[in-house]
Amino acid sequence: MSGAPNCLFCRIVEGTIPSETIYSNDVVIAFRDIAPQAPTHVLVVPRAHIEHAGAVTADDAATVAAMLLAAQDVAVLEGIDGPDRGFRLVMNVGPDAQNSVAHLHLHVLGGRSLTWPPG
Repeated sequence: MSGAPNCLFCRIVEGTIPSETIYSNDVVIAFRDIAPQAPTHVLVVPRAHIEHAGAVTADDAATVAAMLLAAQDVAVLEGIDGPDRGFRLVMNVGPDAQNSVAHLHLHVLGGRSLTWPPG
C-alpha cells in the first residue's frame, strides 16, 4: 500500500482508525460514511493513495474500475440495486464540491428516492 501518513482514509485502510467495513479486496475498501446523507451511504476507497478524481491518470484505470465494481457489489449487499431500486455514485473534487478528505473516494448513496439536482 502506498499511503500518506496524515491521510484519514489511508489510516482507515491501514486499520489504525476503525471503520465499519462493508466490502474489501486487494485494491479497495468500502466502509460506512460517519455522516450519512442517505440511509445507505458507503465510501469506496482505493488502498493506494490517489488525491482525488482530478488527479487520476491512465495508470490508475484499473483502480478506478475496481472502485466501480466494488460499488456495484456494495449496492447488491446493501439491497439498493434492483429493478425497483437505485443508487447514486458520486466523486467530489475540491472545496466547491465539499471534498473534505484528500483521498480518492466514491460515495454510494441509496435507500431512498434521491432528488435532482443534488444541491
